[in-house]
Amino acid sequence: MSFMQVSRKVDYALRAAIHLASDAHRERACSVAEIAERERIPRQFLEKIIRDLIRTGLVRSRRGPHGGYVLARAAEEVTFKDVIEAVEGPISLNVCVGEHAECFLLGTCGMNRVWAEGQRRVMDLFQNTTIASVRHALPGGDSGPIRPEYSSPAGV
Repeated sequence: MSFMQVSRKVDYALRAAIHLASDAHRERACSVAEIAERERIPRQFLEKIIRDLIRTGLVRSRRGPHGGYVLARAAEEVTFKDVIEAVEGPISLNVCVGEHAECFLLGTCGMNRVWAEGQRRVMDLFQNTTIASVRHALPGGDSGPIRPEYSSPAGV
């Protein structure tokens, strides 16, 4: 079986951001060791991911006896797109679409419109899905109803 798949780096970055957004961690910083253990992420890999998230302003470090890492913005303001681009750069479904479209067949290939529509839909989903909306869906996560912040346009 073959299928399209996000990278481990993206998966781990999203899991780390969601972990930092949980109710238990919004008021206190989390260590890399804690996040790695709870989210089953290799610690050395997570350290590199956290550095990327800090560099792009999504995560802050806190010093001191209760130091660690926290989200730099409210979870309602951090989107999947923010996290993905922080660790991987601009999102592109194929070389002929996205910010830096490059293809020697551009304009002559019948697939371009399919890739362009796929890119539009993926970007719409990632731009409109926040860490908070996923955090609410976690079992044992925040109390209260799940309030997804993304609603799919008709036909998607």
